[in-house]
Amino acid sequence: MALISAWPLVSPVLFFLRCFSSSTASSEGSVFQFDIEGSSAVSTQEAAVIRGQQQAVATGSWVPFAEGCQEGFYRTSSGKCSPCNCNGNANRCLDGSGICVDCQRNTTGQHCEQCPDGFIGDAVSGVPTFCQPCPCPLPALAKYVKSLLLSPLGWPFPSFAVSCYRKSGTVRCVCKENYAGPNCERCAPGYYGNPLLIGSTCKKCDCNGNSDPNLIFEDCDEVTGQCRSCLPHTSGFQCERCAPGYFGDARFAKNCTACNCGGRMCDSHTGECLADSPEVSTDTDCPTISCDKCIWDLTDDIRLSVLTIDESKSTLLSISTGVAAQRRLNDLNLTTTHLQEAMSKKMNHAMLWTIQVDDAADEMNDLLREVETLDEQGTEASSKGRLVQKETMEINSRASQLVQQLNNIRDNIEEISSKSKYYAIQQELSPEEIAQKRSVAEEMLEEIKRRKPFTNQRQLADEEEKAAEELLQQMEAFHEKYNDTRSLVEDVLEQLSEQGVKLSDLEEAIGEALDYVTQTEATNRENTARLQRQEEQHEKIKEQMDEVNSTLLSATTILEGPQKVNSELSEVIKNASGFYAEIDGAKKELQEKLANLSLFDDDLVEKAMDHALNLRRLADELEGNLYGVDSNGLVQRAINASNVYENIAGYIEEADKAALLALNTTNRVKDAAVGIDTQVIYHKGKSEELLIQAMQLQRTAHDSSSYTIADTSWQVNGTFARMRALRSQLMRAIAKMQSAETEKARERLEQAQLQTAEAVSATTTVTQATTPMDENVRLWSQNLQDFQHNSEAYDTAVHSAGDAVKKLSEVFPQLLDKLRRVEQKAPANNISSSIQRIRELIAQTRSVASKVQVSMMFEGQSAVEVNPKVNVEELKSFTSMSLYIKLHKDNPQLAASPERFILYLGNRNAKHYIGLAIKNDNLVYIYNLGGQDVEIPLDAKPVSTWPSYFSIIKIERIGRHGKMFLTVPSLSSTAEEKFIKKGEVLGPGTLLNLEPENAVFYVGGVPPGFKLPPSLNLPGFIGCLELATLNDDVISLYNFKRVYNIDTTTSPPCARDKLAFTQSRAVSYFFDGSGYALARNIERRGKFSQVTRFDIEVRTPTDSGLILLMINGSMFFSLEMHNGFLCLRYDFGFSSGPVLLEDSTKKARINDAKFHEISIIYHNSKKMILVVDRRHIKSVENERTAMPFTDIYIGGAPAEILHSSSISSHLAGSIGFKGCMKGFQFQKKDFNLLEEPGTLGISYGCPEDSLMSRNAYFNGESFIASSQKVSLFNEFEGGFNFRTLQPSGLLFYYSEGSDVLSISMERGAVVLNASGTKIQSPDRNYNDGKTHFIITSVTPERYELTVDDKKQSKKNPVKDRAGKSPDSINKFYFGGSPLRTQQANFTGCISNAYFTRLDQEVEVEDFQKYSEKVQASLYGCPVESPPVALLHKKGKNSSKAKGNRNKKVGRDKDKISQPSSGLKKLYQVNLQREPQCHLPMNPKATEHAYQFGGTANSRQEFEHIPKDFSQRAQFSISLKTHSSHGMIFYISDQKETNFMALFIAHGRLIFMFNAGHQKIRIRSQEKYNDGLWHNVIFIRDKNIGRLIIDGLRVLEEPFDGNANTWQVTEPLYIGGVAPGKAVKNIQINSVYSFSGCLSNLQLNGRSLTSASQTFSVTPCFEGPSEAGTYFSSEGGYVVLDESFSLGLKFEVVFEIRPRSSSGILLHGHSVNGEYLNMHMRNGQVTVKLNNGIRDFSTSVTLKQSLCDGRWHRIAVIRDANVVQLDVDSEVNHVVGPLNPKAIDHREPVFIGGVPESLLTSSLTTRNSFIGCIRNFMIDEKPVSFSKAALVSGAVSINTCPAA
Repeated sequence: MALISAWPLVSPVLFFLRCFSSSTASSEGSVFQFDIEGSSAVSTQEAAVIRGQQQAVATGSWVPFAEGCQEGFYRTSSGKCSPCNCNGNANRCLDGSGICVDCQRNTTGQHCEQCPDGFIGDAVSGVPTFCQPCPCPLPALAKYVKSLLLSPLGWPFPSFAVSCYRKSGTVRCVCKENYAGPNCERCAPGYYGNPLLIGSTCKKCDCNGNSDPNLIFEDCDEVTGQCRSCLPHTSGFQCERCAPGYFGDARFAKNCTACNCGGRMCDSHTGECLADSPEVSTDTDCPTISCDKCIWDLTDDIRLSVLTIDESKSTLLSISTGVAAQRRLNDLNLTTTHLQEAMSKKMNHAMLWTIQVDDAADEMNDLLREVETLDEQGTEASSKGRLVQKETMEINSRASQLVQQLNNIRDNIEEISSKSKYYAIQQELSPEEIAQKRSVAEEMLEEIKRRKPFTNQRQLADEEEKAAEELLQQMEAFHEKYNDTRSLVEDVLEQLSEQGVKLSDLEEAIGEALDYVTQTEATNRENTARLQRQEEQHEKIKEQMDEVNSTLLSATTILEGPQKVNSELSEVIKNASGFYAEIDGAKKELQEKLANLSLFDDDLVEKAMDHALNLRRLADELEGNLYGVDSNGLVQRAINASNVYENIAGYIEEADKAALLALNTTNRVKDAAVGIDTQVIYHKGKSEELLIQAMQLQRTAHDSSSYTIADTSWQVNGTFARMRALRSQLMRAIAKMQSAETEKARERLEQAQLQTAEAVSATTTVTQATTPMDENVRLWSQNLQDFQHNSEAYDTAVHSAGDAVKKLSEVFPQLLDKLRRVEQKAPANNISSSIQRIRELIAQTRSVASKVQVSMMFEGQSAVEVNPKVNVEELKSFTSMSLYIKLHKDNPQLAASPERFILYLGNRNAKHYIGLAIKNDNLVYIYNLGGQDVEIPLDAKPVSTWPSYFSIIKIERIGRHGKMFLTVPSLSSTAEEKFIKKGEVLGPGTLLNLEPENAVFYVGGVPPGFKLPPSLNLPGFIGCLELATLNDDVISLYNFKRVYNIDTTTSPPCARDKLAFTQSRAVSYFFDGSGYALARNIERRGKFSQVTRFDIEVRTPTDSGLILLMINGSMFFSLEMHNGFLCLRYDFGFSSGPVLLEDSTKKARINDAKFHEISIIYHNSKKMILVVDRRHIKSVENERTAMPFTDIYIGGAPAEILHSSSISSHLAGSIGFKGCMKGFQFQKKDFNLLEEPGTLGISYGCPEDSLMSRNAYFNGESFIASSQKVSLFNEFEGGFNFRTLQPSGLLFYYSEGSDVLSISMERGAVVLNASGTKIQSPDRNYNDGKTHFIITSVTPERYELTVDDKKQSKKNPVKDRAGKSPDSINKFYFGGSPLRTQQANFTGCISNAYFTRLDQEVEVEDFQKYSEKVQASLYGCPVESPPVALLHKKGKNSSKAKGNRNKKVGRDKDKISQPSSGLKKLYQVNLQREPQCHLPMNPKATEHAYQFGGTANSRQEFEHIPKDFSQRAQFSISLKTHSSHGMIFYISDQKETNFMALFIAHGRLIFMFNAGHQKIRIRSQEKYNDGLWHNVIFIRDKNIGRLIIDGLRVLEEPFDGNANTWQVTEPLYIGGVAPGKAVKNIQINSVYSFSGCLSNLQLNGRSLTSASQTFSVTPCFEGPSEAGTYFSSEGGYVVLDESFSLGLKFEVVFEIRPRSSSGILLHGHSVNGEYLNMHMRNGQVTVKLNNGIRDFSTSVTLKQSLCDGRWHRIAVIRDANVVQLDVDSEVNHVVGPLNPKAIDHREPVFIGGVPESLLTSSLTTRNSFIGCIRNFMIDEKPVSFSKAALVSGAVSINTCPAA
């Protein structure tokens, strides 16, 4: 309204400017340069005159001092006149210095060489690049404003920027405080105005302090300035007055108070009640005056108009009156004269038009008068019609009432008639009697009519009726109570009968008790007699004992014989030890040779390391090629380096094979000797067992009272017999040892020596072969270092771009194939993990290549074989692909042969494929699912009508249904044409079965020799193609395997203008979860200040992800999305620790696939504010501290940062962001994330397919549901993928009344249940963790179930369902149901679901749009395939190779070669399950690998140390970790003066030991806490220390030391140290336990397998995990300190998920014999106690198995002598004896197991618990196992395997 009122003042000014613009535009040669600050102008003619004058005076001429120099010159110190150096921008300068005065053309500086603030340009060059005002905010009107605004009026250009600068061809503005936007085109928050309106500025919002105090600025309308969010009780444009109904001072006192006028209005200032509006007398014409809000708005508009007038006035007064302005006024006068002449002509025409208009007006008046007459006549006729209509309606109403009365009379007559007939029938009356009674009734009726009205009788009758109704109500209430009482009778009788039964039972019990008493008395009498007999017998036994003692003396004499045999055995063992020593000596000699070989290989390793570094550098340059220009030589050198690397690895592998074979031969000899030794030990044990049996016999003789002398003699004879048998066995063993095959052992030793010699020879051959290679590599490296990046070289690189693309087609596949071959072998020094790292680098390069959004040109003979990123399994049921296409219609080949091939994705045998082609002037989508081809031609838009720029194509296939889309954009607008065509397979095929090793993806053409199917066998494409997406992944033609006939120098990529469908690409970035953006030194764009602000917009369907992260040491700032809501954590070094700010009230859900604007404001360095979509979510205050950061990660971060100890514990997760981002700003300054050098793995655009949720993960308690127009019992087809490891679960559920349609898993099979009709798949192995596809079809004739193309069907018993509503809205469920069903909810993944609906086309379901989502995750699928199939596959592939190797080296065929120590394999120990257990006893884990961590002193201790350890200490180990610190290896003497340690600090490996008083420290440069396996060898030799990592990094440090003085003692610590150890030598952060996995422990060439002690160490599990404590099958327990009282009262609650049906859960005991034990036995949970009086217990057995793979809650509550046990919903209790002397005493508690010595004999199970325990609470207080007093054995704290 304010703008409308101000328009009359602005419009004349704009009209004046418009006229002036016309005049100045038409005149030539009058272009003026302008000067904003000086408000002056100089024309081009004047500038020429100035330059001419300056040139007219001779340079250096001397002028008398009194005369002075001419204009344009200055007097130097010598008195000469020199020209002013003002760059043509001034004509005066100061004498002596030459400093220019009065700089013109918007310049400044001593020589007018600079542009002042607010201007940009070149002050030196002049027109047209002179200093111009910053185009802020009117970049498009810069030239227009120069001529329009500045020329005539001298107004300053409306620039709202402090300064501006040019970057990448565009001008960027540095806005003033109250402006924002890239061009300062809008007002900043807290200001209002319209900078785009000429003369308008941004002013600060003035709300008189009455706006929301939670905001850091006052909130008002961005344009008008009207305040928003006024505080309660205030109102007005600026919240300047009290609201209606309140009075007071809203501006200063701020005391608005409610009026106390009974609902009437009061004076807004005084509060005086106002009287009601006076009634206006009827004899006056004055209207009633009523004031409303419009009056106040009007006054506000008037005030704004006055302000506008004042501004206009000040503007007009500021007009310059200089010479230039006078000239412009002259031009204006001339222009006005011309305009006046033109206006006079216009006035003549206007007069003529006025006369014509007057004539037309007269005619119009006549017509209006006639219309008025007709209108009056019509009104009169209308009033008469309405009167007739009213009368007609009244008559009609009366007639209706009459009809109703007649109907009532008729109904009464019929009722009377029917009642009379009924009465006659009931009373059995004859017709005569009926007639008689009718006549009597008629007479009575006549009598009633004659009498007076029964008024009094009517009143009495009404009263009686009312009394009767009350009586009836009382009777009904009484009857209700009677019924209630009657219903209780049965319960009472039942209870009485139960009491009677109990009384009878009590009677019987009393009788039994009397019988027991009688029996007890009889037993007592018998016991008395027996006691007397026992005493007599005892005397006899004493006599017999003397005889036994004499017998034992003789037995002792006899046993001297076995003792002699034992001494002989000792001699034999000594001889065997000598034989073993000889073998060991040979083995030692072989090991020394092997050690020499490994040392000899070190040089080769160093060379390989150099080659790998060269490879790494070349790969980095290769990655850069994908963004821009590449050079010829780099690619070829990468290929050569790859070949050298493969040759080195191959030769090293051959040498390692020979050495390994020699070592295995030696081991077999050792095994033979060990076998002989084992037999000797066995027989020695037998003899000792015999001696023990004899001693037991002696004890038995003393203890037993029932043995007789005969029995003792029999046992002694048996002992003699066994002794003789043992002696014979010993003699046979000795004979066998003496006849051992010594010759065979000697032959094997000789063979080992020969093989060792062969190994040495092979190593020599390796050295000779690699020496020239090393020289070539060194030469290439030198060439690379000498490469000069000059302009000529870059020009050459640009011209050779075509060759670079060709070489790229060779580098990737060759390098990958070679690395794959090398990795499949067993190379020396365990370099497999290093090769894997190189593969990851190439994969990362491929990921970058996949995001190159550039087209390729095809000439008809070109082809590209693309590397699809997705797994072919994901393409089986659903395939979606999009691409951009542009035809070269002017190509003569295309005109001659218009039918062209576009792409092919399928198997090499032309079965199962999808393709695109141009046939018959139509785009044709072709796919084959194993049967006939399906062709879908897009005939609605012939190819010949396509435009000459890019269009987009999208093809989809859902099961057998296919669909193709074509979008043709417009270059001039955002309009676009869309076309769609559908088709489907008529045969049985539904899946696209691509074979991983046989699938190819060709675009543009195919290579020579490849045979396309007939439908696609066409010439190659001519034009440009660009791939966009494949399913949900972004793909690119530049992520190729090979290219054919592509030359980018002659066929450059096509430029693409994608206006319609890519508007978002310019501002949006796509993150795929693996990449991130890094903006370094963010203060280069803005400074941390009193108000620091971050802004970003995000769009995602996922549940969690990292959005922003800043780190500085231990200080951090992280913004994450957790379960769909924002979570902000930060710590700037606060004394109170990290601060959490999260959307706890769930105000703003982020993961709804819509863009959300997120703002984080840090105010006054102490208040953090979170704003989403301009809504205040939450704020929190902290200690006043400035933000200490310089860099910021966006959308993710490197793995080493996310998993570092300083940040990982504070992050809700370490998942990168997947979705779209745009508009990232720091301090309102924009960042182009793709231009930041640290950005990795993100791309432009926001593909819609990536924002859909096509899959969902269910955890057994979750489901999703939607209500749609669907009827599954009519014509219906649907399908989906599923993946699970569970044998049972509900996949899909739908009900329609009593009819139910469900799809479920039952014992591994898929079952369709349609209204009682069941169809079950024949196979029962669908819970194998692999993806399977289900299709269900319902027709009136049949039900069909297809699982992976295996179809089952049954007839539909109910063919007629006409009663069902086909268009009703019904609900269906995936993954389970909240309703009670027979099946449990599903655990696993469901994806790519579709079914026919009545309201839309067939398409994949977007689970994001479902209305109900209960505990389901719509992103990711953690289900993994079991490792059995993987092992089977590896075994199959490796067996052939092993056979070949065996045959080659002549080894025994029945022997299996040992795998390389660097090869990691998944295995499962004890895969057999207990019948009642769902999970295996041992989760899948890495073989021979152990997991450490969870507690500060998790470790293994080894007691044995080799004798030569002080001379040479060599240790090798494999490790993987995400931890930044931790101890890996430690050994020292008792005082820790001598020590050796390997630990990790800040992610780097450090090998440390002492040499005398000197500490040697070898530290890696790279970080190795990346979660990958790394092989480490560290050696302390006589005078050198060496650290070898992954066989490629060799670090050495020499030292001076005496080996004899360096001695260490047992134990040797692995993974951690005992409390108090290593603190003297190692920093405290690294003293604590290493958190990760260790394997392949070897000390001086010997494996370390059996630890003497283990503390909190478990197998290294693979697969998903969750929070909890895991107790392994190897045994272990957790000891809590004195936690609770076993005496009187306690409560223990925890959850378990067992893997075995039996085991001890909890045990506590005291010194006085009291104990508490809780254990499982065969699924039954039992609690057993002893309170000092006796044992008592209680048990609970669940209906379902306790070992079903789910979590179960267990609670034990004790109160004095009452103990209650709860297991889930089952409860039981026991009442024990009351101990009056019971006292409270606190004792240690064992969890998960207990030492054998502490168990009582009465317990039914003594096994340790196997499984997981979590949420352990004692007396409602959580217990942390990580703070336990002791963790012993294989127990994993805080980590529990989920499967």
